[in-house]
Amino acid sequence: MPLEDDHGREVTGIRISLTDRCNFDCVYCHNEGLGDTRGPMDPQDDEMTADEVVRILEVVAEFGVDAVKFTGGEPMLRDDLEEIIRRTPEEMEVSMTTNGTFLPGRAPELVEAGLDRVNVSQDALDPDDFAELTKSGAYDRVIEGVEAALDAGLAPVKLNMVVFEPTAGYVPQMVDHVARNDGLRLQLIEYMPEISGHPEWAIDIGRVHDWLADQAHRIERREMHGRARYFIEQGTTADDEPVTVDIDSEDPDLSELPETAGEGMVEIVDPVENAEFCANCHRVRVTHDGKFKGCLNRHDDHRPMGEMSKAEIRESFRETVSNRVPYYGEYMVREDGEWVPNEEYLELVESPPTD
Repeated sequence: MPLEDDHGREVTGIRISLTDRCNFDCVYCHNEGLGDTRGPMDPQDDEMTADEVVRILEVVAEFGVDAVKFTGGEPMLRDDLEEIIRRTPEEMEVSMTTNGTFLPGRAPELVEAGLDRVNVSQDALDPDDFAELTKSGAYDRVIEGVEAALDAGLAPVKLNMVVFEPTAGYVPQMVDHVARNDGLRLQLIEYMPEISGHPEWAIDIGRVHDWLADQAHRIERREMHGRARYFIEQGTTADDEPVTVDIDSEDPDLSELPETAGEGMVEIVDPVENAEFCANCHRVRVTHDGKFKGCLNRHDDHRPMGEMSKAEIRESFRETVSNRVPYYGEYMVREDGEWVPNEEYLELVESPPTD
């Protein structure tokens, strides 16, 4: 059975950073909440071995975790990525977030090893704009990587686009792009100034929601994070109110309607100042150097696993789940229009009451 934290959330997913190395230098990168820790491109001694990663997966599988996402840095810089995926417990869904540059030539082997889904970071369709954002001239290689993933059977491929001041104007192009190309979905990710810096780059994500609702002919809503999926037909603006579907409904006629040709699916991930998002989070993370991390936004909850025996991993995992809090609404509270640390909560954690 999955472990449940003190707020009633079962932990059913895990996100593992396999390296902090990356061949891009994206201007918005927060490196899984760790900040600018990226070092040399050669493998470093602090990276977990394949055996350690697999041991963690075997332990969390004992607690009902049934999904893993491999991230980085750039996870495909690991030469043993296929081995790690192949050795992942069979009951786990395996996905990966990548910049796509290494997918050509490796995508079929990754699928054969057991990769089920892939997210590819792509923030612009213009090569010059892409180069400015990523500090990389690898635009064509990324496009080839997306095609390689589709050819290998990884459809739908999600394109991850961080929405902030430099990219907001590219959203309509990206929406049309996924509508014109079967097998693609667009995931718009809200910029997180708390961990990325540059608060002046943040935009009102509500305006993006409103624009998508105006374009959509169908909207699906999920209980998970209250997240909406917008379905938009190629090159059109919806004239009528969109049909809204509750895909958590038990009615089979209403649950997750299929996409059709010439239709793009767009989803927004908007955790910033979103207490509902945090209150529905069912995932923990593992840093590249082998520490459990209960929340992307927190930096005070990293828990080492000792020598990474299965017993030590179990103990650290239990402690991590027990220590989880909703980041907004518990760990952070709003005062005078700003989100600030909840001093009462911090004092309680530092000096818990005694019996």
